Amino acid sequence: MNATTGQNAIPTVKLLIGGEFVESQTTEWREVINPATQQVLARVPLATQAEIDAAVASAKTAFKTWKKTPIGTRARIFLKLQQLIRENMAELAALLTAEQGKTLPDAEGDVFRGLEVVEHAASVGNLQLGELANNVANGVDTYTLLQPLGVCAGITPFNFPAMIPLWMFPMAIATGNTFVLKPSEQDPLVTMRLVELALEAGIPPGVLNVVHGGEATVNAICDHADIKAISFVGSTKVGTHVYNRASLAGKRVQCMMGAKNHAIVLPDAHKEQTLNAIAGAAFGAAGQRCMALPVVVLVGEAQRWIPELVAKAKTLKINAGTEPGTDVGPLISCAARERVESLIERGIADGATLELDGRQPTVPGYESGNFVGPTIFSNVKPGMSIYDIEIFGPVLSLVNADSLDEAIEFINANPNGNGTAIFTQSGAAAHRFQEDIDIGQVGINVPIPVPVPLFSFSGSRASKLGDLGPYGKQVILFYTQTKTVTARWFDDQTAATGLNTTISLK
Repeated sequence: MNATTGQNAIPTVKLLIGGEFVESQTTEWREVINPATQQVLARVPLATQAEIDAAVASAKTAFKTWKKTPIGTRARIFLKLQQLIRENMAELAALLTAEQGKTLPDAEGDVFRGLEVVEHAASVGNLQLGELANNVANGVDTYTLLQPLGVCAGITPFNFPAMIPLWMFPMAIATGNTFVLKPSEQDPLVTMRLVELALEAGIPPGVLNVVHGGEATVNAICDHADIKAISFVGSTKVGTHVYNRASLAGKRVQCMMGAKNHAIVLPDAHKEQTLNAIAGAAFGAAGQRCMALPVVVLVGEAQRWIPELVAKAKTLKINAGTEPGTDVGPLISCAARERVESLIERGIADGATLELDGRQPTVPGYESGNFVGPTIFSNVKPGMSIYDIEIFGPVLSLVNADSLDEAIEFINANPNGNGTAIFTQSGAAAHRFQEDIDIGQVGINVPIPVPVPLFSFSGSRASKLGDLGPYGKQVILFYTQTKTVTARWFDDQTAATGLNTTISLK
């Protein structure tokens, strides 16, 4: 990132093509803005078609040698990268907070959860193993090879600009592919710093490339004949578009999309721990998580906990992410703030009970920030906008149910399936919940059940398109092609078997 020669010397974000950070020749730019102050941090280019083609061509050329690089050599690069990320954690968190808004501790968590995937990528030697069946017929062995696909691409969202890129390119590259990354144009700075560290760790020129842009860049990635697979995380609207367009172009695609996560609270739950968990999951990161908790189903006597939940939410500190003790930072943009405020207004109009109004909070020193405080509605029902739409803000909807069965039925009726949770001290209730709930990721007294990278992210139903998730064992299959080899060897002492026109091997 270099300074331009304009009046304000605003830095420009570079493209990465063939191992070199290059200035885009585009005429279209957008600004990267600090959401707490409205300060312009940088200008990011909307890459030209020629630049996108050059990035893909660079990756295609690099694949010829990278796919033959020993697996141990690839693994050691990611051992080095995880070390570099740890050494630069404070800088990465500060960059992330400045452009995205989340608190510094949450920004470190963002980086750390990505770091865990980098560590997992360093174990690729144990992950990318085929299978062997010896002597499946007379003198015949069958075995499989997991071979890389070629050029792969990733399209990442604004809400986790460190973690989600690290979900993608380390696993793709560790398995022998080359990669073209398109970060969110709203906050690409921490992503680019991670890319710099990846090159420092030893990723060769052309193996990792970066292009920037909006819809046109996304479409170019979907359409490009030399890209074999695409990983996407973002909204349902864009993810559905990417999946349909890229699949029609013959690509392998995985899309992690929108959500409307629910938690059930049973009356026997540990009250203080449950209230803390709900408040943290609903309002942390200003609700800008696909695994946030925007809906809580209160069963029976737990419906009496609403005043205490409101009181808990009122204790959360709203401020810039850089300020010590901040719990809730700003939303990513002015447009996001206006959208969330509009949905709160619609919730009131639809008849939900506004228990806590977080609109237009006073934040001294950051009056121009995109702040919305914790907001709670009760008596929420399907058909209300605040229930049907993914708000992506610090707004919690409370729903009443008379029984666990009713609560499970209510959640299963929602089309989304990213994550769900139950709060209870009953093992029998928890077991019934995990068996009967039709959601891909389940938490038991855990409000945000995102699995560690030893497992795979397993969102389901309308929250996911494609059958394999990012990171974990599933992503090894996503980024490789299984080749099955059936072999028989003969020597001079082997008896001749004669001509055989049947299908069997003997």
